[in-house]
Amino acid sequence: MDPVSLNLTASSRDQLAAILRASGDLVQVDDAVKVLGVSRSVAAKSLARWESRGWLRRLRRGLYAPVPLSLTAEENVLEDPWTLVPELFAPGYIGGATAAHHWDLTEQLFRTIFVYTTRPVRTKEETIHSFPFQFRHIGENRLFGMAALWRGRTKILLSDVHRTVVDLFDDPSAGGGIRHVESCFAAYLHMKEVDISRLVEYGDRLGNGAVFKRLGFLAERLHAPNDLIQECAKRLTKGNAKLDPTLAAPRLVKRWRLAVPDSWKESATHD
Repeated sequence: MDPVSLNLTASSRDQLAAILRASGDLVQVDDAVKVLGVSRSVAAKSLARWESRGWLRRLRRGLYAPVPLSLTAEENVLEDPWTLVPELFAPGYIGGATAAHHWDLTEQLFRTIFVYTTRPVRTKEETIHSFPFQFRHIGENRLFGMAALWRGRTKILLSDVHRTVVDLFDDPSAGGGIRHVESCFAAYLHMKEVDISRLVEYGDRLGNGAVFKRLGFLAERLHAPNDLIQECAKRLTKGNAKLDPTLAAPRLVKRWRLAVPDSWKESATHD
């Protein structure tokens, strides 16, 4: 390599280092534009060139992660895939079974990362750099009940423990199915952070009547506090819902206007 090439490489390394100092764990075209003071076209070409040299790895169009010198070709660039969420899916948050594990509602670890986002999603599932994501599209009015976590310099929003429980009742598939949701709910009822009024408030704000039907049914089944059962009963909407929309539910628990699988019917009380 001639001296000019060596100087260009050194200069490029310095430029990339400056961008990484400003951007953190992930690099976007806008980061390069701001640091280098160049057009988007020039910035995009620079990032693509550094990827071809093995200094960056492309995660998605316009999004890159730095490659440590010690990394082998088979290894992942990202140590923490959660850092992708604010970059790619904000406004939104991590929830479902992923949040349930974080809050110790379950010991079961799902490799899939469950994300709730206000951004339009073309598919409910996507693998980004070998990490599987599953998405739920939500309206902006559903952006509440979140906690902030810091991973390095990246701020990540996660549903708080109460919102996590309500989301699982809103969509049991996000919690690995109703059996696992019941287990998570049982764990929540034994936590010192349990807050019945907060749970009811979040259910009201979510605005899905099926939440209180499922919640009331399982609250009785698990001998939850009476005030929770009563609040759920007050909020029963017309029509019937299914305990788990993915399961056959031939039996109706009239008290909760809830269709349940045969194996759940015998647990119903006051029917």
